[in-house]
Amino acid sequence: MNVITKDEILQNLDFYLNEIKLGKIFIYPTDTIYGIGCSALVSKSISLIRKIKKRDEKAFSVIAPSKKWINENCNVLDVHKKYLEKLPGKYTFIFELINEESISKREVIMDKEGLGIRILNHWFSEIISQSETPFITTSANISGEKNIEEIKKEGLLTDPRIDYVIDDGKLDGKASKVIDLRKEREIILRE
Repeated sequence: MNVITKDEILQNLDFYLNEIKLGKIFIYPTDTIYGIGCSALVSKSISLIRKIKKRDEKAFSVIAPSKKWINENCNVLDVHKKYLEKLPGKYTFIFELINEESISKREVIMDKEGLGIRILNHWFSEIISQSETPFITTSANISGEKNIEEIKKEGLLTDPRIDYVIDDGKLDGKASKVIDLRKEREIILRE
């Protein structure tokens, strides 16, 4: 596992974009808390994240590479198109997945009905956009830490299954607002 910075990623961008596409596992910064993720297309890596997180049943969300990707792969009801204008931002929107080949469905959402989607208001989202790859996003911890030192206490930084840790300092620490947009009436699941 390598601890890297934003500058190192930008200086070696093609290398890291390829690493994302290959399914390497990253601990990375977001506009809320640190996440752990990989390409949402690489089943083996997603399964490893489930083992690392001890998360057997719960669905993962993804960072979408673009709003276009959301529109092409999810059912965005006309009444909810306005929500896409809030992206990038501290939101997770749940949509019905209509293109099951756009992610490794079984490993990401565990045959559940909806897919949680984020586009971060953070430089890391631009990296995902350039990779053109949907990317798993789930907290990089068991209990909600905001910086690398707190994550280190949980032992994740010594886990050999994690390929890269991007240290971006202390983050906001407040999780995203979650809104289910699968029906005509939106349902707020987390404020």
